[in-house]
Amino acid sequence: MANDPPAGDLRLAELTKRFGPFTAVDELNLTIPQGAFFALLGASGCGKTTTLRMVAGLEQPTSGRVLLGGRDITRLRPYRRPVNTVFQSYALFPHLSIFDNVAFGLRRRGIRDVRTQVEQMLALVQLDGFGPRRPQQLSGGQQQRVALARALINHPQVLLLDEPLGALDLKLRRQMQIELKRIQTEVGITFVHVTHDQEEAMTMADTVAVMNAGRIEQLGPPAQMYEYPATAFVANFLGQSNLLAGEVTGRSGDEVLVSAYGSRFTVPASRSRSADGPVHLGVRPEKLALARDVGAVPAGAQSVTGVVTDLAYLGVSTQYQVRTGWGTELSVFSPNSGAGAGSGAGAGGGAGTGGAGGLLPVGADVVAYWQPAHAFLLAREPGAGDRTTPLLDDEPVTSDESVIS
Repeated sequence: MANDPPAGDLRLAELTKRFGPFTAVDELNLTIPQGAFFALLGASGCGKTTTLRMVAGLEQPTSGRVLLGGRDITRLRPYRRPVNTVFQSYALFPHLSIFDNVAFGLRRRGIRDVRTQVEQMLALVQLDGFGPRRPQQLSGGQQQRVALARALINHPQVLLLDEPLGALDLKLRRQMQIELKRIQTEVGITFVHVTHDQEEAMTMADTVAVMNAGRIEQLGPPAQMYEYPATAFVANFLGQSNLLAGEVTGRSGDEVLVSAYGSRFTVPASRSRSADGPVHLGVRPEKLALARDVGAVPAGAQSVTGVVTDLAYLGVSTQYQVRTGWGTELSVFSPNSGAGAGSGAGAGGGAGTGGAGGLLPVGADVVAYWQPAHAFLLAREPGAGDRTTPLLDDEPVTSDESVIS
């Protein structure tokens, strides 16, 4: 690696990969800044892993280029690229000690005095003193740290992470998310992380790119993409959204006027991706609040009426399904604040139905309301039909949709 040029931005230019008639990656143009923690997020088959393998040199692109710091590495063999990969399977050598696993890359390059570097790397991943052990003596999370240390000790310019936490249980996965972000901040190299888990991408990455059918659907900081999605696909892949099908009827100052199901709504123009024609008015479930009657809805809020059809108490929140008058359902995530049902505690965006003692029963008539500043507006294809997929668990949404359209 010593002869490699200085690290720089990773750039994919018109990168395409076809398998026979199937296009896995379709003319992808993407620049990943040096030192970024970048996440490629998408469902199975969207092209994210194929993209990663082309950067690693494990797949040759059909067309296009991979450039690192201005250097074209498209045709370089994997071992000649300043890139290392950490896989979900860890791929540790079971017959070698942890020390020897981490030292493997250095010794392969003819470096004999490896002790200091190995010990420093084990300290970085918080495995001081684990050198003499074998992989089978370590937990899954510890094995993942060894795999990370083995990759980082080679001082790659880019570290590729292919679903690295997928084999871990939920609690350990969340701990490792924090650890990976800490390590990336400390070493300062570019991390490119492929995952289908939206929570994982949002927890660790500076920038998230949502892939769909071989293309980037949207790219940006996690909070910006969550609050202001560009498409219905992103709105329901990066979290969950209620999308009401409507039509733009005009504009009043800084507000876009929308008509949907016989009611009139407004959305700030600054949160509108479309200002005419068919649209989806979107509201995240946690931005909705529930009241028992219209009189309890705060001034300035917008609302629809419905009936509670299902609920799931999850401790930190209660997740409701509310069937509207036109027959489809809204998802509402109500924080269990202990304020009591119908108290209006969520007037700023969270539901006003907190506390286990204040749960709204199935069959209750309710008003679901939100503040206009929490809504967003997306373009909608004319004739899109109603679709509903209730979410009543605490797992992050991936490719499943919960859409009111």
